[in-house]
Amino acid sequence: MTEIPEHLRKRAEEARQKAAAESAPVESAPVESADAASDAPLSAAASKIPAHLLERSKAAKSKADGGAVEAAPAAAAAGGVATAVAAAPVAPVATGPGGHTQRLLTVVKSGSIQDVKAVPQDKVHTWPHLLVVEFVCCLFVLAFILIFSVFVNAPLLELANFNQTPNPSKAPWYFLGLQELLTMFHPMVAGVTIPGMGMFLLILAPYIDRNPSMKPEDRKFAISLQTVHLMYWATLVMIGSFFRGPGFNFIMPWNDGLFFEF
Repeated sequence: MTEIPEHLRKRAEEARQKAAAESAPVESAPVESADAASDAPLSAAASKIPAHLLERSKAAKSKADGGAVEAAPAAAAAGGVATAVAAAPVAPVATGPGGHTQRLLTVVKSGSIQDVKAVPQDKVHTWPHLLVVEFVCCLFVLAFILIFSVFVNAPLLELANFNQTPNPSKAPWYFLGLQELLTMFHPMVAGVTIPGMGMFLLILAPYIDRNPSMKPEDRKFAISLQTVHLMYWATLVMIGSFFRGPGFNFIMPWNDGLFFEF
């Protein structure tokens, strides 16, 4: 239920007290006739009923009672017994909580019950909120690499001998997964077909999984697809790094040693 503003509640209370003060003489007036007696039940609610509605109700009731009273002398002149016509009972006025008869929208303006509070959102602008944070992180990483390179030496290998090919000859670690595929499949399959299918599936992923949620529990398909891809590629890289020896043959690193340089 919408809470009514305090200033409107005070204004309604003042209007109700003013109407009660104006209707006090009417309630204390003596009952002189049957019409006044029939108006007695309405006196208690007179302070809560608008004046124009109260006048309309009294006019309609007096009109109905006037027609009944006029029929009584005609019956007496015909020799019949005139019976007193009792006034029709007035239906109780339906009231709301606290005896109020007005609707809420007639008392409170529409603009006063509208929710003007801003709804919190979990979205921010890319600039400056995101890009500033990324730029600061890049500065920290650059400073760390600069300081690290000053104090830690990174030696290079000896000069290459073009007359002697290293055995085994391995690609960098990020290409060892592809080199491992070349030992299992034809170069057309290992170098073109399988990587092409993987890239094609990654391109179709946003069109297959159209879930807009950012919660991990709601993105099971996307997380499963990425996990399978990473685990598959990480396994190939580990095999090519630690389980391939001279001639790129399969070896056990705990028996034949490591043929991999970080």
